[in-house]
Amino acid sequence: MTIRWGSYKVTNLYDELLRASGKPRAAAEIICGYLRSLTDDDLEEFKVAAESAIHVMGISFRVYHEDEGSIDRAWPFDIIPRIIDKEEWQKIESGLKQRVKALNMFIDDLYNDQNIVKDGVFPADLLKKSKNFLPQCKGVHPPLGIWAHICGSDLVRDNDGTVYVLEDNLRVPSGVSYMLENRKVMKRVFPEMFEQYSILPVDDYPSQLYDMLCELSPRDIEQPEIVLLTPGIYNSAYFEHAYLAQQMGAEVVEGRDMFVDDDDIVYMRTIEGPARVDVIYRRVDDHFIDPEAFNPDSLLGVPGLMRAWKAGNVALANAPGSGVADDKVVYAFVPEIIKYYLNEEPTLPNVPTYKCINKEEREYVIENIQDMVVKPANESGGAGMLIGPHASKAECEKFKRLIRRDPRNYVAQPMLMLSTAPTLIENKAEPRHLDLRPFVLSGKDIQVTTGGLTRVALRKGSIVVNSSQGGGSKDTWIVDMEA
Repeated sequence: MTIRWGSYKVTNLYDELLRASGKPRAAAEIICGYLRSLTDDDLEEFKVAAESAIHVMGISFRVYHEDEGSIDRAWPFDIIPRIIDKEEWQKIESGLKQRVKALNMFIDDLYNDQNIVKDGVFPADLLKKSKNFLPQCKGVHPPLGIWAHICGSDLVRDNDGTVYVLEDNLRVPSGVSYMLENRKVMKRVFPEMFEQYSILPVDDYPSQLYDMLCELSPRDIEQPEIVLLTPGIYNSAYFEHAYLAQQMGAEVVEGRDMFVDDDDIVYMRTIEGPARVDVIYRRVDDHFIDPEAFNPDSLLGVPGLMRAWKAGNVALANAPGSGVADDKVVYAFVPEIIKYYLNEEPTLPNVPTYKCINKEEREYVIENIQDMVVKPANESGGAGMLIGPHASKAECEKFKRLIRRDPRNYVAQPMLMLSTAPTLIENKAEPRHLDLRPFVLSGKDIQVTTGGLTRVALRKGSIVVNSSQGGGSKDTWIVDMEA
């Protein structure tokens, strides 16, 4: 037998499947018992089956290297699922809905009355220096008052079992297609597990996304024209763009495929002539969507798109300017934002965060930088980050200088002892750190995926889960133990 849970070491960490004693958590008993019964040959057969399914289904992601350009790679996947009890998940789901509702109210306020600034809850200087606040969006009231229609909030669990929100992704969050494909792979590899467990489904996400986008249509028609705007086939997330469009029955378009006419209406070029576009699910960054309003050199956007949006003739999801809340310094204020707009205590806590714009907090970070994770305000994918406990003295000194030079651009957090889950490493189950990205859709109602994309750091001891930096993923099972 390959997997012996008694020798699986869980030391001073929270493991998602096993207790410190090596015994499975209640929701993981069936899968742990099943995995324990497998031989080396069985495990190898299942791993090969998963890899084959990934190849046949064409699940890939794109990475960039300076010397090699872009490379498509097969999606790295681990066959041991991450399991969460439905009862716990319902609390997480409630916290995510609360958070996204408040953030949308915050964005709408910033582009209109700015009451939160006037009332001194959110610093005016912080807003003034925000790279993602777009003056072009002032005075706009998007449909339903919603700016961030699709949000991906990253969750982590500390060693005491507390689930924290690590960050919010409100510009163009990615990864949901891999959540959906992970489930398809697991159903091929372990079909019997879906008979023994009551696992909540995720495959209704494309229809939920489509219905939400339809709700935004400026025209009251049965089938609005919905398109997905992509930067093109060389974008790292193009697999997801094509996948979601295909699942929704929507067109994948590039900027050159559309134009805005004198009537401030967006049209798509088709072989039958121009066709009006009602809703654009954009996967192009704000500054490239309209060369008239933003970067004049952009070839990715549509000239006049902002005019059409402001005129109410087309809906954009996510709305331009929603990235103002996708800022790690703004993140530090989310508990206050929730209290201000909803008059509620946050259900899901933030990771304790030090704001370097505050002198006392800044000095504390600089003095203790070797114990901190320092993050720039607007980078993603782990770029520009310092992990103090793993950094050299020279790297720490460099970040001290960066913080002093531009304190607005940095926040710092204590390094959490991220939870682990058993992961197959050469046919042996070893603990690896992970996070979770659920996806939240905001339309007339707020809907949260049942689970999300679990990303796992495949390198021993690493907390970097991004696929471009050696990370992989797992299927996430929300299990109803009472069913």
